[in-house]
Amino acid sequence: MSKGGKSLFGERGLNLGGLPSEEPGGGSGIAVNSFLWRASLDTIAFMPLSSADPFGGVIITDWYSPPESPSERFKVNVYILDRQLRADGIRASVFRQRMTDGGQWAEAPVDKTTTTELENAILTRARQLRVAQAS
Repeated sequence: MSKGGKSLFGERGLNLGGLPSEEPGGGSGIAVNSFLWRASLDTIAFMPLSSADPFGGVIITDWYSPPESPSERFKVNVYILDRQLRADGIRASVFRQRMTDGGQWAEAPVDKTTTTELENAILTRARQLRVAQAS
């Protein structure tokens, strides 16, 4: 460290991960925005989790069948792409299967608005969490 408190590699030091070492609202200990992370988990809490990687920003659910329609099931993958709370910092994929007459699961189309609605719900929840923390 030099006298001014800066390191040889600049104010933030050497960053091998490609992400800023400290970003407002990013949270410590995870490599993605903490509000987006928590909001994603809150939004899909009704689905069983298959895996959740806070360092890579990936949440994968297991298949979930709604009680009102047991002949179809859904799976969701959520990708948090940024340390900042931004609309393009989240991407979701929704998969759907329907039970065939033969008792097998078959891929079924997902309404194009479903993914957008899920992403918007996550963003809304993330903003609520940020506002609640600020108060």
